[in-house]
Amino acid sequence: MGCVNRAIIKSGVLLLLVATGLRAQTDSPSSTQQQGQSSQPEQSQSQPAPPAANDQNEKKTQYENGISKDRLGFALPNFLTLENAGQVQPLTVGQKFKVVTRSSFDYAEYPWYGFLAGMSQAENSEPAYGQGATGYAKRYGAAFADGTIENYFTSAILPSVLHQDPRFFQSGKGGFWRRAGYAVSRIIVTRGDSGNTEFNFSEVFGSGISSAISTYSYHPQEDRTLRNTASVWGTQIGWDTVTYVVKEFWPDIRRKIHKEKQ
Repeated sequence: MGCVNRAIIKSGVLLLLVATGLRAQTDSPSSTQQQGQSSQPEQSQSQPAPPAANDQNEKKTQYENGISKDRLGFALPNFLTLENAGQVQPLTVGQKFKVVTRSSFDYAEYPWYGFLAGMSQAENSEPAYGQGATGYAKRYGAAFADGTIENYFTSAILPSVLHQDPRFFQSGKGGFWRRAGYAVSRIIVTRGDSGNTEFNFSEVFGSGISSAISTYSYHPQEDRTLRNTASVWGTQIGWDTVTYVVKEFWPDIRRKIHKEKQ
């Protein structure tokens, strides 16, 4: 059950991130409007760059070979999320494995898994691991392996075999519920390397395969049951769904935070 607990913790952290960002987005609307009104005469005298040019410059700095440089919460790798990308070239097999490797072993992942292992130890999930430094090390290794195996199967191995695109393409259109619904649908709908819309075999079956591998290999013997595997599979799907929703709205939150800092 350690995978389930970690997924719940991760979902809570991401939802807290969104809530914090949305609060920052709505904290000072009146002051933002006043600043816009007071600076309007000065702006009318200047000649700002066209919006299209700004968008192009932003994309040049944000993307490299169809891969993002963004970080979720300014920390966690978000390299497979593209904002309003439209038609882009599919990733090669080499690019898929390269970006997953880069994400899985990014410097931010090590303290992140350390945090998850600490939470698992505090809850004494999977008691067979024990406590103390040895128990923590086992939980840390399991958390790191769980995340890495799933990343490779859902974003590199199956997308390469099935010719599917592992990237998340932000919608950015419509209201909150429309965009949230779009993000949730990406769990079962994805873009193929051909550009066509396809069933997301990579996500659904990749999560299932990784859940079976982790459950029946290095997790405690008492957790190696079909029921637990199905539970972990479902939890992984739920966690990835929450992640997609956060990815849909994170660019808006990030831009808002940057503007308020200026």
